[in-house]
Amino acid sequence: FNSLNHDMTLPEFKFIWYMEYSHRMWGRVVGLAYILPAAYFWHRGWLSRPLKGCVLALCGLVCFQGLLGWYMVKSGLEEKPDSYDIPRVSQYRLAAHLGSALVLYSASLWTGLSLLLPQHKLPETKQLLRLKQYAHGTTALIFLTALSGAFVAGLDAGLVYNSFPKMGERWIPDDLLAFSPVLRNIFENPTTVQFDHRILGIASVTAVTALYLFSRKIPLPRRTRMAVTSLLAVACTQ
Repeated sequence: FNSLNHDMTLPEFKFIWYMEYSHRMWGRVVGLAYILPAAYFWHRGWLSRPLKGCVLALCGLVCFQGLLGWYMVKSGLEEKPDSYDIPRVSQYRLAAHLGSALVLYSASLWTGLSLLLPQHKLPETKQLLRLKQYAHGTTALIFLTALSGAFVAGLDAGLVYNSFPKMGERWIPDDLLAFSPVLRNIFENPTTVQFDHRILGIASVTAVTALYLFSRKIPLPRRTRMAVTSLLAVACTQ
């Protein structure tokens, strides 16, 4: 309010306050949805030894996610006397918060599907091993692309250029490496952050398409084929 939104009314403040409050409450509900059933199943002796370790890790990750959220929001409330920029949370903490959420969601989904769906026993052919390695590499690329999106959001980098595929009138903008040292541009220069996100996004869609085309050459179970096709559909939609 002191730095930017001098004319904000009380109803406008209440709107953003309730958005933040709802987000926090929802996060706490998620935490209870993990911890309470886990404690019940543990007490009844329904968890195997490996699953106990998995449940502990997931519950710990839920708590860590909440702690990271507080740490992220705190950075947006800190006074920065040397900066006249728009108040915003740290892009580093935002990326960490998003990254841990993705890990938590993926681990939860993987654990649930592992319990619900029996694993297919397939012959370990060279093609199948290559497909698995390529799928893991594609996963890492998509994760990196999502994290780069957090830096775009944290720096409002999406407001710098709004044309595609060129950025303004150029393929490579003039201010791509304007900051010194050069490494700082990757995390703090809005132009570089948006440029990297574009490249990573295109690379992710390309990798998913290549994964789909490669999978068509291999005899796979129906469930696996559905998963690869769905991945391509979601990538194109995204």
